[in-house]
Amino acid sequence: MACGGAFYLLGEAEFLVASEDATFFDPHTSYGMVSAYETLHMAQRMPFGEAARTALMGTAERLSARRAYEIGLVSELTTPGEAVPAALRAAAVIASYPTEAVQGTVRALWAAKEAARGHALALAPHLISLGSLSPSRQAGLFTRRGRAYRVR
Repeated sequence: MACGGAFYLLGEAEFLVASEDATFFDPHTSYGMVSAYETLHMAQRMPFGEAARTALMGTAERLSARRAYEIGLVSELTTPGEAVPAALRAAAVIASYPTEAVQGTVRALWAAKEAARGHALALAPHLISLGSLSPSRQAGLFTRRGRAYRVR
């Protein structure tokens, strides 16, 4: 399961490998918090409507690994227990290539999306301060949380 702040980390990865039984969701709005950094990253990794739905549905819905693969968030699906070996195989291949070529390629990939990302991330603190509930109101929402959710 990857949720909430983990989306920030997912946004920093070049590609994602996930087990077929993995799920993804963003609980921020359910608990009265703005999902700014996480949503900014996800909006660059998946179609806008999918990023919006994931952020706005909160704890009521989880994105299945299959759906994450279909929309391009995940680049490889594995059977349960095989995600780490698959990621290590990809890492070994990349590590076997000339360092300069890998570094230059990664920089080119990130440069392709950095301008929009940099501008959006600069807005995030302001958006969080405008939209997040007070900590006591957030705590009340958290204690009343339900366990029911839909996986799509």
